[in-house]
Amino acid sequence: MRRLRRVKILATLGPASCDEAMIGRLFEAGADVFRINMSHSSHDVMRERVAQIRAVEKRYGRPIGILVDLQGPKLRVGEFKDGAVMLEAGQSFVLDGNKAQGDAGRVQLPHPEILEALEPGHSVLIDDGKIRLTVTQATAKRAVTRVEVGGRISNRKGVSLPDTTIPVSAMTPKDRSDLEAALDTGIDWIALSFVQRPEDVAEVRKTARGRALVMAKIEKPQAIARLDEIIEISDALMVARGDLGVEMPLEKVPGLQKRITRQARRLGKPVVVATQMLESMITAPVPTRAEVSDVATAVFEGADAVMLSAESAAGQYPVEAVATMNRIAEEVERDQVYRAIITAQRAAPEPTGADAIAVAARDVAETLDLKAIVAWTSSGSTGLRIARERPHSPILALTPKVDTARRLALVWGVHALVTDDARDITDMTDRACQIAFAEDFAGAGQRIIIVAGVPFGTPGATNMLRIAFVGPGGNQP
Repeated sequence: MRRLRRVKILATLGPASCDEAMIGRLFEAGADVFRINMSHSSHDVMRERVAQIRAVEKRYGRPIGILVDLQGPKLRVGEFKDGAVMLEAGQSFVLDGNKAQGDAGRVQLPHPEILEALEPGHSVLIDDGKIRLTVTQATAKRAVTRVEVGGRISNRKGVSLPDTTIPVSAMTPKDRSDLEAALDTGIDWIALSFVQRPEDVAEVRKTARGRALVMAKIEKPQAIARLDEIIEISDALMVARGDLGVEMPLEKVPGLQKRITRQARRLGKPVVVATQMLESMITAPVPTRAEVSDVATAVFEGADAVMLSAESAAGQYPVEAVATMNRIAEEVERDQVYRAIITAQRAAPEPTGADAIAVAARDVAETLDLKAIVAWTSSGSTGLRIARERPHSPILALTPKVDTARRLALVWGVHALVTDDARDITDMTDRACQIAFAEDFAGAGQRIIIVAGVPFGTPGATNMLRIAFVGPGGNQP
């Protein structure tokens, strides 16, 4: 099941992919990590999906990553007497704390913390931005707005606040319950929605205590304003283009996608590009040309993973969507322009021993045309550091920890395997050659480069490079 591409594919599970057989087909088609969306999953459903994924993992003998996506705060208006009203551009419309049903002049906003945070000039977007309001007067319990873009507004429609920093945690009571349940089930990644500040990520990390890695979803303008701090404290990022495109002008999203991708790469943090990548494949067996180009752009940029949402969760062609994404990625990575772009975006290494070793491994592998970079890694940090360099040679990560292998399933170019830790340098070299041969990374007479830390089994001690010949049958000549 070795992939012939470096970028990874993250597929969301849902009604169209809710049994073990279908999950197996999606894995065969190219999915490396599966996403469970807690907006649509109970704890029992989540546990069932995890069990199904682990069964597929056991059947194929390959580590599979599982990402649980927390719902985050859902801000909504209240209800209307007649179920809905029409708002006209230019009219006045009031948002308040009154629980009475709304009419054409007002509606409840059942979030007192929002009313307290709104200020004149702030925008209020309703129903994914279809209706746009501007606050003209604001008190702690009432906001008068002017309708900029009118339309039909109905019960419980979602509210977005691009200009307002809301003084609440990104974690709701539901999220805290979901997080504990997910951690107890043994998942690998937690995606945090509604991130506004680094403290939001810190709260999840404190609860997780290393049991899972934390991915910050970048979907709010407030997160863009503090992007460096959020990247620093996160284990990975997701460019959540859906909500980002609601709360910011659509034309800014492509540039932000590139900025986030490059910044995350520079700091060695995995980055996922998500939302509407092959949207038309929810109902059609083939994507549009624009969607193909969109996926290709993310691959050209060096994103660690590209994600399918409704395409694999609720669409009519989930397997075809994954297979199409797989083909696009393979073709892009064969393109001459791809390697030129990836190489041009390399960042200067950080002044650490691990970074120096990772850069040296890449340079030696490229100078000598070595067939693979084999990284012995306990925590996964060595694999991450080498992946940051985006080497020409594939990366084979050997780890004694299945949790590490599953987490590395999300990382660009890394093929992770679980094996006993090396006993000594001879064992390290012999088994690296044997596994590289068995996994079809290198043939007899070809060379690999091995990266490890001495003493063995010490996380973060990457300090050694070794070039080795692969002999007949993978043994040392």
